[in-house]
This record gives sequence, C-alpha cells and structure tokens, in this order.
Amino acid sequence: MEEKYETLKIQQESPNSGVFNLIINRPSVSNALGLNFFSEFPKVLNALDQNPTVAVIVLSGSGNHFCGGIDLKSLAAMADDNSGDQGRTSERLRRKIKFLQDAITAIERCRKPVIAAIHGACLGLGINIVTACDIRYCIKDAIFSVKEVDLAITADLGTLQRLPGIVGFGKAMELSLTGRRFSGDEAKELGLVSRVFGSREELKEGVRTIAEGIGGKPPLAVVGTKAVLIRSRDVNVEQGLDYVATWNSSMLLSEDLTEASSAQKEKRKPTFAKL
Repeated sequence: MEEKYETLKIQQESPNSGVFNLIINRPSVSNALGLNFFSEFPKVLNALDQNPTVAVIVLSGSGNHFCGGIDLKSLAAMADDNSGDQGRTSERLRRKIKFLQDAITAIERCRKPVIAAIHGACLGLGINIVTACDIRYCIKDAIFSVKEVDLAITADLGTLQRLPGIVGFGKAMELSLTGRRFSGDEAKELGLVSRVFGSREELKEGVRTIAEGIGGKPPLAVVGTKAVLIRSRDVNVEQGLDYVATWNSSMLLSEDLTEASSAQKEKRKPTFAKL
C-alpha cells in the first residue's frame, strides 16, 4: 500500500480498522479523470481486494466534488487518434472503450464491498463509477447528472447498463436523455442512493459507522452476498438459485459459521479470521 498514485490515494480509517478509504485525488480539476485513472483504478482495487486487512472500501472524492466527469483532454486525444483507415481506427477505439469499461467493472470484480460516499458534483463518469458500487450514500447538496448526451456521447462505461436496474428503466431513460442535474434528495427518491446526510462531516461519520458494521460481519458471508447478488442480477431466478447453492456448498461450512453461532450463544462479539 506504499505505492503512490497520480489519481488516487488510500487511507486506512484507523490502525486496527478493516475500513479503507479510496479517494479520487484530482481536486484542482474537480476530480475530472484522465486516462491514467483507468490504469490505476483497477490496480488499486485489486491490491485492496488481496489485502487481508481490508474488509470494506469507501470510495470518495477529495476537494469539493466526488467526480466532475472525464477529462475532456482525454476525450480529445481519443477522438484525434485517426490512422486514416476507418476500419482500423474504429477497431482501435473499440479496444480503448473496452479497456475503460473494464476499469469500472473492477468495482464489481472486487470481492470486498465498495461504498460510494458522494459530495459535490457526480457527473458523467462519476455516475458510471457509483452505479458499479455496492452501496451509495450522499449529502443533500450533491449534484448528479448523466451528462454524456450533452457531450455528444452515448454513455458507454456502464451507466446505461446499470442505472435501469437501480432506479428503473423509465427513470434511467429520462435522466440519460435529458442529462439534467438532480440533487441528493432526488437521488434518494429515485433509489440511486440509500441515504442522504446533511453535511459532508455527517456523511463521513455515517458511512464510517456503516462500513465498520459491515466489516465486523463474517467475511465469507459478506463476500458471498456481494458475489451472489451481482450474479443473480444478470441471470434468471433459477440460475441465481443454482449459483448460490453451489457457492454455499463450498463456503458455508466454515469457521465463521461456528464462531457466529458460538458468539450469539455466549452473548459476545464474534471474532473472524481475515480473508
């Protein structure tokens, strides 16, 4: 965890905490993100995932905003990459888009829960990121926008695939076609966030408490719940039930189960081995 990154920083909540803060760190440009973010982000998530001390990841933004969108210089660079052969140029652009998509999907590949704590602006790329997170919270003054349509882009990094499952098809269509801004309170009404906090300080403390609570639960059950829910989202009920049956047949009979049962009987706080 000693490695330095250009777009991100990592902070452990406290020396003995399993909660790690992953902070988007380009405050001078409202956390607008360039191509280097897409290389660093999955690398950092994988490192956190493989670290047994990490139980929960809280994703937030430094400065005044969560994420102001994609850095327009990066868009321009992609648009200018023209070899003269339309077919080869298009194939190369498709590979670049798939690379960017994969960096966002890394949130779902991460076994550990990823909680988005949103303040300020969450625009365009920010929506792509938070819709891939497992839980979302914000402050009431947060501003959201599926902004790509105003930049002459069809959103292509996950918003159009994930947002309908979170807020409903009709609402996702309206937000994506209008690109309109909406507040933290409306985000709660839409179901995009689970809870709205009054201030950034309240958000930080509230999310910390929630994350610590999740981090104290049996680790195998936590990672299993995330994995099965994501899998079940993309298949029918029968396939989802088959997947969880297979998962639990290999994971259920663990020391976590014994410890959880013993702790309840003995009315004490359970202690679980790290993953």
